[in-house]
Amino acid sequence: MTTGQIKSRIKEVIENIPDNALEEILNYLEEIKGKAEDDILMSQRLRKILTEDKELLEKLAR
Repeated sequence: MTTGQIKSRIKEVIENIPDNALEEILNYLEEIKGKAEDDILMSQRLRKILTEDKELLEKLAR
């Protein structure tokens, strides 16, 4: 996808987001706006690990 296509898709999705979630999305976007690319990449990787290994992490926590 091109950057323009991604931005267009984001706009479409935002139109269908419940109003009570819009502020949370705005806060997230403001937060990542000022981050370095490496920080964003690290956050994405960490989120992927936590999502993929959720069950394992829950077992380890017990």
